[in-house]
Parts: sequence; structure tokens; C-alpha cells
Amino acid sequence: MLPFLKLTLLTLLIAAPGLLVSGESVITCDGDVHRLTCDTGLIMVKSTLYGRTDSTICKTPHPPNLQITGTSCSSPISDISERCNGLTECEVNTDVLDSPDPCKGTYKYYQTTYECISGRVVAVCENSYRTLDCGDDSIQIINANYGRADSVTCSHEVPTGLTLKNNCYAPNTLSLPHVAQLCNGHQSCTVEASSTIFTDPCQKTVKYLTVSYTCNPSPRDVVTCEGGTAKLTCGAGKIKINSAKYGRSDTTTCSSGQSENELSNTHCDMSCALNIVAARCNGQSSCEVPATNDFFSDPCSEIYKYLKIGYSCV
Repeated sequence: MLPFLKLTLLTLLIAAPGLLVSGESVITCDGDVHRLTCDTGLIMVKSTLYGRTDSTICKTPHPPNLQITGTSCSSPISDISERCNGLTECEVNTDVLDSPDPCKGTYKYYQTTYECISGRVVAVCENSYRTLDCGDDSIQIINANYGRADSVTCSHEVPTGLTLKNNCYAPNTLSLPHVAQLCNGHQSCTVEASSTIFTDPCQKTVKYLTVSYTCNPSPRDVVTCEGGTAKLTCGAGKIKINSAKYGRSDTTTCSSGQSENELSNTHCDMSCALNIVAARCNGQSSCEVPATNDFFSDPCSEIYKYLKIGYSCV
């Protein structure tokens, strides 16, 4: 029997949050343990198919009462993504999966294609709290599971009998939305591991909440009146320009001390401003951009203009 086949599709060493680190494909014969691992990054399942599309995979030995020649049999399932997304490694005993049978009488296998993305993962022991903190960036939840998937996590000074059940999961449709609603878009949030929140998937078992997330750069805006200099800073990060506009689109921005005529044209826009600013600043840790006609050219003479830049630190 071929219990475990791992195919490396590509490897990209990228450190930026949320970006691809590597891609993998795993095939596991029905009844064996489906293993997903990321040497670098966290698991993000793209798809899992259950069935048979190739007569040579999981060929020998196979149960004599099941055939392997029919290859038009596959059905997508979500169990693997719900249990494995956001973990560095994941083992699922396929015997306990209640997957719909796409072709009775056929010996089937599981095939999962997944990526390894950069991110963070924390485990919160039952009846405990944990604060997720992204500094100046914004939290984006990848996955959240409440239950127990191994006998080691949150087992300190816990009787062995309370950590033996390792296939214990609260409904992912409950835990993930709750944590996502609590944390997404915030710079920090505090999560609690409690059966009163997520329901109890396995009594007489000590459980924990596993949360995986990325820290996404929060967008920043800088507005500089004509004649001034826009200053962009990212500390240890690198600037990524999202938008840039030189001209005037309202009568209130940079209006102090200006005449009504100098504010009258609100459809004034230097069309190449984004390309100009991006070429000057992208990839830099800090950057200065003059808000002047000499730098951008004049999109509307006799109108007092301003420079508005939107950027992220990555």
C-alpha cells in the first residue's frame, strides 16, 4: 500500500506576511493517515479530492473486494482544510472522516494540494486567554480550531487520561467566524478558549484553541499641500505605494488661506502621479516626495493643489 506520497510542486522563499512559501501535493490511500507539513510557514489547503482518477495510485495491495480500474470518481471535501489550515503540520486519520462515497465499490484515496504561507500560530489552553498582537499592522485570521489534535499541547500537569482523545474538533463553522469577527482588522485582540463559547466537542478531555493568523500592513495616508514635501517612513519595513494623487478633488483639503478661485476646480488630477511616486519610493525604508509642479508638472494652473499618497509597509 502507498500510505503517503508527497510531491513538491514549487519552492519560493518569501518572507512577507501572507505570501506563498511553498506548494505541495499529498496523496494518501483510504484508511491511512493523511499528513500535511510545512518546513517553513503554515498550511493553507487549496483543494482536497476524495476518489480515484488514476489506476496506478494506491494500487497494491488493495482490498480484493474493491476495484481500481474506474478512474472517473472524485469528490471535493472540506474536512482537511478545516482541520489543517494554519498549522505547521497536521495528521488526519482518514478512517474517522465521514466523507461521502463518490463511487461505491472502488478503492479510493485522498489528494490534497496546499501551500505553505508565512504567518503565526498560537495555542490557548482551555479556560485561558491569549492576546494576538500585530503592532501597527492588522490581524487577519487564517483558521481557528477548538478541541484536541495531539496529546502534547496543553498537557502540563494534566492526567494522561484527559489528553488521549486526539480527534476532537468543535464545528469549524462556529470557531472560525467567532475568532475572525473578534480579531480581523484589529491591531490586537484577546481570545478565550472555552467550551461555553465553542461548545464541547469531547467531554472528559482537556481542550485548547489553536489560532493561526497573519499580520497585514495597515494602509497609511499622507496629505501634503502644494510646495511642501511628503515624508514616508516604514522603519524596518519597505514602502509599497498603493495610491497617489496630485491635484485637487475637494474644496476643503489644504484650503486655509486660499482664495475661492484657487479651490474651484475639484476635477484636477495628475494622471501619472501613481507611477511617479511608486518609481521613487517603492522598496525604500523612507522616502521624500516634493508636492510641486516642477516634480509632477501642473495639471491645473492657478489652482492650489495637494499631494495625497496611500502606502503600506511590507
